[in-house]
Amino acid sequence: MKGTGVPRGILIVDDDPAITETLSAIFERHGYAVRSANSAEAAIEIIAAWEPHLAIIDVMLPCMNGIDLAVVLKSNRPACHLLLFSGHAGTPALMEEAAKKGNMFEILAKPVHPLFMLDYVSSLFADLPRKAV
Repeated sequence: MKGTGVPRGILIVDDDPAITETLSAIFERHGYAVRSANSAEAAIEIIAAWEPHLAIIDVMLPCMNGIDLAVVLKSNRPACHLLLFSGHAGTPALMEEAAKKGNMFEILAKPVHPLFMLDYVSSLFADLPRKAV
């Protein structure tokens, strides 16, 4: 990432502060512009003023779940790539319900090793065109 111009923006949404802090630190160390939120509502506030290139979203969030947040993000920030992750047994049913409504999302199973996530995101960005933050 370093030396490539404008840093890619990543929004990390998880209700576990240890996860958001760890992923934020790792991505920032590798040259990404990172913002994090511990709820869907906080994430919506962030995207009102900032357009990330990627949102990494936990499926099981309090109040609004991550799939519903992904639908909102897709509607408001269509250029933002979405990546969901979850370790909850109810996730397949939620994903199936979203698919019935025409909403298909990439999902990784928790636990996801942070370095695997970094490699995954790096390869994802290698295939996406650059845009300003």
